[in-house]
Amino acid sequence: MASLDQVLAQLTALHPKKIDLGLERIERVLKALGNPHLRLPPAIHIAGTNGKGSTTAFLRAMVEAEGKTAHVYTSPHLVRFNERITLASKEISNSTLLNVLERVMEANAGQPLSFFEATTAAAFLAFSETHADYALIEVGLGGRYDATNVFDPIASVITPINYDHAEFLGRDLAKIAREKAGIVKDNVPVFAGRQEDLVSAVLRNEAAKHRAPIQFLTEDFRAYREQDRMVFDADDVLMDLPKPALIGSHQIDNAGVAIATARAIGISDEAIGKGLSKVIWPARLQSLTTGLYADMVADSNGELWLDGGHNPHAAAALADAMAELQDRSERVLILIMGILGNKDAGKFLDKFTGLASSVIAVDIPGSPALAPETIKELAENRGMIGQVAENLTDAVQRAINTGEALSREAVSDTITPPRILICGSLYLAGQVLSA
Repeated sequence: MASLDQVLAQLTALHPKKIDLGLERIERVLKALGNPHLRLPPAIHIAGTNGKGSTTAFLRAMVEAEGKTAHVYTSPHLVRFNERITLASKEISNSTLLNVLERVMEANAGQPLSFFEATTAAAFLAFSETHADYALIEVGLGGRYDATNVFDPIASVITPINYDHAEFLGRDLAKIAREKAGIVKDNVPVFAGRQEDLVSAVLRNEAAKHRAPIQFLTEDFRAYREQDRMVFDADDVLMDLPKPALIGSHQIDNAGVAIATARAIGISDEAIGKGLSKVIWPARLQSLTTGLYADMVADSNGELWLDGGHNPHAAAALADAMAELQDRSERVLILIMGILGNKDAGKFLDKFTGLASSVIAVDIPGSPALAPETIKELAENRGMIGQVAENLTDAVQRAINTGEALSREAVSDTITPPRILICGSLYLAGQVLSA
């Protein structure tokens, strides 16, 4: 009997492209499987450029605080593939995952099928055979032609839209918005995060075509921090809520969209508050306090943060959060950065100009990463001290040493341990968490 790793490896060989947008292949396989996507519990579809995963995590936490269960499909994973599929509020077991993947392979009969299409079909198959109260399904890439776009949701969520995956979606923001709005269905309500004016106009137009009522953060509902609490404000309600457990002002926005959606599907105000305070979503402005690298930094009394954001829009939110931390407690900020070669590393670093003192570049083994030497040069062009590390352990030690050195003007000055942020890639984040 094949192992889970062997089956996952076999799936990568079915189609030459890792990503190939289109619905024909997955619809063929789903039909051969008996159309499991038509037997889902009430489902919410989540698209967008940034914040999809966090908004999904908020929704899951709120549903579960209500005493309900949720199937959840997200991507990519950080450490184990199983993280992508939550079955009735529990991570899918190896045996169940292996079973549905093998059935997908059998139904596919060796025909072309991308890895993501195969795993999406497997998730739908698992979801159709286990009871849950809701399904929360995150788009992989785009929307209109994403493999997840084959079911009828009870609500559609569109988080902030910006530039990313240019090789698949292009560099036309209006076109990107139209593609992501492809998840909008007839008469199904849409809840949208903070958007640029052009994007808002596109989303309104697409929603109107489908007679889908659409609500926007900042227009139809609002979410903001007030002292150490969060306020959600809509025409029919003013809610005083706990501050979200996920850090950063952008998470207030993500929480606001989740709250609007949760209220629409009948989640109680009490469960919404509990969900905000209990939500967990690793590698999103995560304070690392355990593990190899956290132990290294703890010995120096520094801070270690981890975030998987990998595009300029995500970098802006991340830099804002780091600036907030600096206002509360000033420390030298050192970035440890690895990023894929198809990302705009220069614009990512632009957001940290004047905030980060040094960038230590690392490779991401097993991924098509940008050369660390290139990251170093980009950092130096922006006035930051650039370094190249051999590996993550070397990078963390360099960050500690560099931060301590930069924190004092004279040898006799007191050392202030640095604030270290590992960033640039979810693949890099996964390696940090698996160490």
